[in-house]
Amino acid sequence: MKNFGFVFILLSSLLLTSGCTPSTYEITGYTGSSINDEIPVPVNAKQVSLTTHSDNPNIQKGIKYELKYIGGEQGLYVPSDYFEKLSEAGWVEVEEERMGNIHFFLKSNTVIAIEIQEDTFDIFEMMQGFTF
Repeated sequence: MKNFGFVFILLSSLLLTSGCTPSTYEITGYTGSSINDEIPVPVNAKQVSLTTHSDNPNIQKGIKYELKYIGGEQGLYVPSDYFEKLSEAGWVEVEEERMGNIHFFLKSNTVIAIEIQEDTFDIFEMMQGFTF
């Protein structure tokens, strides 16, 4: 009878802890962004909005995508596999210019900013001649 109680408690705690584990995002492949074909975007990311005019004079255009769990809770986690894909595509992160959850990447003369949030991410193409 003591063994049954121990097994019951063990199984109950296992179920409780596994139910509280945060989900992770899943990327099923990549395609080019609709604002710039050279920027890879997860195929299963859903386009939410497109910005062609911004109050920020440094932003040329931007796009918002939804991808469940991409930034983790409160957008605090860097999607390392996505950033690895950006690197493979020739984008170099300008790490010293990072501002919290906003990451800057450079390829040729193009600068983009990617803002990672909980369940969404924004890609902004900066104006030509943008300096940090």
